[in-house]
Amino acid sequence: MTGSDIAGLIAAGVFAVLVALLAIPIWKLGKVFDELRAAVKDVSDGTTPLLSEVTNTVATTNDQMLKVDGITTNVSDATANISALSSLTAATVGRPLIKVAAFSAGVRSVLATKPTGKGRRSR
Repeated sequence: MTGSDIAGLIAAGVFAVLVALLAIPIWKLGKVFDELRAAVKDVSDGTTPLLSEVTNTVATTNDQMLKVDGITTNVSDATANISALSSLTAATVGRPLIKVAAFSAGVRSVLATKPTGKGRRSR
């Protein structure tokens, strides 16, 4: 063997050791990618039913909101009708009662005054 053969063997040995040292991190990185793939698959498998449930919940909530909107409309109409009825009652009963109260107050004030015995004076 010549010196160049020995140098070639040493270089080949160093290259083999270098490949072996680089193979270990690459092997571990491959395991990390396997775990990552499994985690992504688990998340995907868990997310699909969850999205289906969320879709059903949103649809049910929309149906309930339509019902609440109808109830709110009916309550608004009932409130407007009660307000109109209250105004009508106040106008129908209130004004005559005010007139009767004013008349009775006038009669009481007339009856409460004591005659002084003097007649009216003309100016």
